[in-house]
Amino acid sequence: MAKYVYRFGGGTAEGSAAMKDLLGGKGANLAEMARIGIPVPPGFTITTEVCRYYYANGGRYPEGMEEEVKAGIAFLEEQTGRRFGDPENPLLVSVRSGAPVSMPGMMDTILNLGLNDRSVEAIAGKIDPRFAYDSYRRLIAMYGNVVLGFKDERGDPFDRLMQGFKREKGAATDLDLSAEDLKELVDRFKAYYKERGQEFPQDPWEQLWGAIGAVFRSWNNERAIAYRRLNRIPDDMGTAVNVQAMVFGNLNERSGTGVAFTRDPATGENVLYGEYLLAAQGEDVVAGIRTPKPIAELEKDMPEVYKQLLEVREKLERHYRDMQDLEFTIEDGKLYLLQTRTGKRTGFAAVRIAVEMEREGLITK
Repeated sequence: MAKYVYRFGGGTAEGSAAMKDLLGGKGANLAEMARIGIPVPPGFTITTEVCRYYYANGGRYPEGMEEEVKAGIAFLEEQTGRRFGDPENPLLVSVRSGAPVSMPGMMDTILNLGLNDRSVEAIAGKIDPRFAYDSYRRLIAMYGNVVLGFKDERGDPFDRLMQGFKREKGAATDLDLSAEDLKELVDRFKAYYKERGQEFPQDPWEQLWGAIGAVFRSWNNERAIAYRRLNRIPDDMGTAVNVQAMVFGNLNERSGTGVAFTRDPATGENVLYGEYLLAAQGEDVVAGIRTPKPIAELEKDMPEVYKQLLEVREKLERHYRDMQDLEFTIEDGKLYLLQTRTGKRTGFAAVRIAVEMEREGLITK
């Protein structure tokens, strides 16, 4: 019987780096990292085969795939000790696209899936109200833009609401908004859905299937098609979907998110190169909402995590025998890798990296 879902996490994986065509670049490398003992949040990948089937069969999924997704969620529940849709102890997940080749312009990410009006209250009571409503407003905005298509040529409507709201509250950055402010912002975001004749779905399964469908549809959005034409990428390659247990860089001040190269991509120097933000989620680094710090400062902010990051860097270079480009999240002082791929570099850096890696015994002439 065909297999449509490949799991990874807890030090094991059903896939590997060799399976990029089936699992996409991101999914194949997540499986590989899990295999070699690098801390990745547990997850599963829905294969590119499902994407091809989806387009060939009018937006339907192959028989058995939905059961495999449900079993995948059960695996995540087992790994995390949380339950999907549980109002008291909810499992929250991220959904990301991942084609076999890098494809800018496709749907990228929806974070914090599984939150709703009930579970956000539980998280506010148990963990922290600011964190709970911050996570919820992000989900509502991402879901509206990615799944329901609210983002248009005028840009992101939720960003416009957020900027106006910050001016109203006299807040310079998102961090200046209180838990009460964010709760109010959630209500405004939901009111915007109503203006558009929609409701934010309270059923986590509806959220999940909405997000999975949005990834597959994004394979054929205008930007993705134009990019494929330009780069001669076949239309029938399809994208995979990665579903992962959430780790929270916005949990507290001992949390954060960052991107790094295992060597300097401009000069090729053998140093960890990159940037990070404390108390932030992944899209904050890319969105330029606050100014990130250079990665070397992490040694001062979180010496243990920095040491661990250096160990991961060494392990990845030894394994892949090439310079890597990483995405990571720190949750309450614990490091997780979310992605690794071969790092882009200048011609000058390429020569230096090759010469030095050969000298270090990582590669041969």
